[in-house]
Amino acid sequence: MTTQSVAIANVEGPAAAKLRSVEELCAVVVLASAVFLGVSLFKGAWLIDWQGFAIPTDFVNVWSAGRLVLEGHPAAAYDWTLHKQAEIEAVGHAFDKYGSWSYPPPFLLVSAALAKLPYFAAFAVWMGVTWAVFALTLREIVGHRLGIFLAAAFPATLLNLTVGQTGFFTAALIGGTLLLLDRRPVLAGVCLGILTYKPQFGLLFPLVLAVAGYWRTFATAAVVAIAMAVASCLAFGNVTWVAFFAATSMNAKAVLSDGLLDYAKLQSVFGLVRALGGGETAAWSFQIPAALAIALGVTLIWRRPVPFELKAAALAVGTLFITPYVFVYDLTILALSTAFLIRMGLRTGFWPGESAALIAAAACILLFPFVEIPTGLLAMLVTAALIVRRVFVGERTRNSCAKSTAVA
Repeated sequence: MTTQSVAIANVEGPAAAKLRSVEELCAVVVLASAVFLGVSLFKGAWLIDWQGFAIPTDFVNVWSAGRLVLEGHPAAAYDWTLHKQAEIEAVGHAFDKYGSWSYPPPFLLVSAALAKLPYFAAFAVWMGVTWAVFALTLREIVGHRLGIFLAAAFPATLLNLTVGQTGFFTAALIGGTLLLLDRRPVLAGVCLGILTYKPQFGLLFPLVLAVAGYWRTFATAAVVAIAMAVASCLAFGNVTWVAFFAATSMNAKAVLSDGLLDYAKLQSVFGLVRALGGGETAAWSFQIPAALAIALGVTLIWRRPVPFELKAAALAVGTLFITPYVFVYDLTILALSTAFLIRMGLRTGFWPGESAALIAAAACILLFPFVEIPTGLLAMLVTAALIVRRVFVGERTRNSCAKSTAVA
């Protein structure tokens, strides 16, 4: 039986007490989040405004792209003018901001399926289904019902729910890939192949899979990605891919170069430099070395004889560090690292300060709406530090034990 398939069955002693306290804390956070959403809905600050009009959250770009597909104009989703008009029609009134469609053509199949439902029903189905899969993934990682509590209370959950984003789906695919690597490598590859709908979060996987020798997963992911691309060409025509690549260049320039969005929304080294007033060249001069260092660090961890939980946690957080294009709702991926560290703690015991640090990291995400800097980056750094401590301090401990045994 592999490390990641071992269930945390009966937790006793100090660990059980810690579990109860964490569950109670999560319950308080969930209750506070529910009250916040309820009050926001009542006051016209979420989903429906005080005049009864739909509030255009991020989900409007998904649903309106789907409507364009159903109307026979899939490539129009990548045309800013036509897509914006579809968004206006979706909510029934004009509005200032614009959420561009930046997903590859295969994801149009999902948006079209959602657009067959009324707007608010589609929002509820998308959030409900993807959160449930996300929660089950965390439950499987932790091996305890605490995973469900974590899925409900993790701050990025609330931020996803407020705007109807894709964070739950992305995290579930990454978590599924990690959980299935040893037991079901082909299914792991299927999850990874589907993840190409957000290609910036798959950059580290080919490197790690090659280093660790997961060739079946590697090959399956490639086949699935190609099959999805072919299916989208057959369904929507090659023109959608031409439009996608043109729109990708425009979106990158708008977000990374022109600051169409607040740079503080980018939870990356790039975003931090830009939020502090640095230019684009300066931001890249920090982002690229940081990404290379993270790639090297994650690769070294996967080559070391360390528990799988630490390898998986490192890959999940590394996935966030590697790209400049990461938003606060994408930090659901950080919940995977947290879950693997909790699993490690339940299995071997929590280290001093570990639980407090994980709570502090989550709190950093919660601070994001109130400050003008990418606090999610700090949460990532705290989590990464916990992983590095476990890897290298634990390795020294194992080496010392091995030497003592040899002498004896």
